[in-house]
Amino acid sequence: MSRVLSGKVAIITGASQGLGLEIARKYLAAGADLMLCARNAKMLEKVQTELGSVCLDTQKVFIEVADVALENDANRIVSETLNHLGGFHILVNNAGIYGPKGEIEKINWLEWVRTIEINLLGSVLMTRAVLPHFKQQRYGKIIQLAGGGATAPMPRISAYAASKAAIVRYTETLAEEVRDMGIDVNAIAPGALNTQMLDEILDAGPDVVGKAFYDRSLKQKISGGAGLDMGSELALFLASPASDGISAKLISAVWDKWEDWPKHLAELSSSDAYTLRRIVGKDRGYIWGDR
Repeated sequence: MSRVLSGKVAIITGASQGLGLEIARKYLAAGADLMLCARNAKMLEKVQTELGSVCLDTQKVFIEVADVALENDANRIVSETLNHLGGFHILVNNAGIYGPKGEIEKINWLEWVRTIEINLLGSVLMTRAVLPHFKQQRYGKIIQLAGGGATAPMPRISAYAASKAAIVRYTETLAEEVRDMGIDVNAIAPGALNTQMLDEILDAGPDVVGKAFYDRSLKQKISGGAGLDMGSELALFLASPASDGISAKLISAVWDKWEDWPKHLAELSSSDAYTLRRIVGKDRGYIWGDR
């Protein structure tokens, strides 16, 4: 995958730390120019200094302090990318938070809504902002971070779980809207990562997040989790020409053999494999539940 993004420009949100930063490192090494966005100015400036020191003289790394949940900020990110870099080809919607933790009737409602705004509406606003440019050039890669909340219940982390399930269905829906326009839209499940978000769970404690989830998180902390490399490698693959035509999928960085998927593009494109679907009784051998 060396230098596979030469000549490409990527916008990465939530790029000041964790997986977003690791994706930025991978993209830079692959030859891309970058527009990195986050809410924390000091952290973004530190990242810009780090990446600027290792990139080629021909590469550019810009930063934009912004809140993707605000329409004006999302539009400004796109406008500044066009001004500084002349265009863009890749959007990584990585910005996200866990939000409030605890039973739904006890958590702070405004914090619950804020989580939906960042995780779901922020991603929608960013895609709305980039799509006119992608459609005009008839090319684009939209990469959305999903997560465990998309495929399994997360008691006491309800805003996060709801937002991630919604973003996967949005990813599938948007992919259909832009089908045959040269725009691929996919969601990544990066695996259990040892990031600041994990520390939030451990700091909250078992009484708040539930003993089972706390115990799993503690075990993950000790084991090291999935690591950032697998998720960032998948993000690089989805940004590269190797993934052209793969769209509307929820892809596990850990469990799916996505490296081989280009060999099976026709099957993937005509199948509902690697998407969210309802499990009915006959899928489990129950003969009493379906008409």
